[in-house]
Amino acid sequence: MAALGWLPPRRRSATARSVLAGEASAEAARKSALAEAPPLTEPETEPAALAEEGSDRAPEEPVFPVAGDDLAAAFFDLDNTVMQGAAIFHFGRGLYKREFFRRRELARFAWQQAWFRLAGVEDPEHMQDARDSALSIVKGHKVSELMSIGEEIYDEYMAERIWPGTRALAQAHLDAGQKVWLVTAAPVETATIIARRLGLTGALGTVAESVDGIYTGRLVGEPLHGPAKAEAVRALAAAEGLDLERCAAYSDSHNDIPMLSLVGHPYAINPDTKLRKHARTNDWRLRDYRTGRKAVKVGVPAAAGVGAIAGGAAAAIALHRRRK
Repeated sequence: MAALGWLPPRRRSATARSVLAGEASAEAARKSALAEAPPLTEPETEPAALAEEGSDRAPEEPVFPVAGDDLAAAFFDLDNTVMQGAAIFHFGRGLYKREFFRRRELARFAWQQAWFRLAGVEDPEHMQDARDSALSIVKGHKVSELMSIGEEIYDEYMAERIWPGTRALAQAHLDAGQKVWLVTAAPVETATIIARRLGLTGALGTVAESVDGIYTGRLVGEPLHGPAKAEAVRALAAAEGLDLERCAAYSDSHNDIPMLSLVGHPYAINPDTKLRKHARTNDWRLRDYRTGRKAVKVGVPAAAGVGAIAGGAAAAIALHRRRK
């Protein structure tokens, strides 16, 4: 086989499969959130982070997120938006440690993760191959087994990679009494673990087929990527009775433009080149926690004020130390 011959060919968008993947993800997310829902708490009159002096919000701009607006919610991409790197690669590393596969597959995961971190963007071909590899690895295993292992892997490889700045943005929505969902191409089980550990409402993720609690090695629909993410958000909003014009979405990747375009408050977080250009053209708000740079446009949710900038700086310092 030629070098890099294991990379799959570029595939065309499959709208019907995107819809199926989105609806399956929304159903799985709602079931999981209902099973683990915490007691309801009264929202603050105004989220504390939004009232901080020195934030980027212009005085005349309305407070956002709006406290007590139960028709609004926030949707956060995971990889490179909430967490440095890709969840599926960290998960693969943890499975290798537990001897789920051989050194050759680990080298593939390591190469993909190195490319992902250097490029800073999602490549559909690389992400597809990673998911195909993961599906072949988990085939025949119990869902409950992978959920238990996923908890351990989060502590080992993911917890320290959460961007404090983006976490603060999510908390601003929670403080306003709104639901906050992760939306990711990672397996829905992994995404649900991350959401729970961060205190979020739940997660929309790729749904792997299982029969009697055993993975079959097939997906329901297709990976939750690009248009499929938008379909998942649309399906969840319909089920939850949300007004998408009042909702917010956050992502680093131009692949998520369909999802960002669905909501009334789109935000580009740690954006790749194409998303940055699109955001500027469409007057979307931007925030980059990789360098601590200030937002390009005023009015970023105020959790992105002083505390979030400090969080971004802390993340950069931690990353620099790990590279030594």
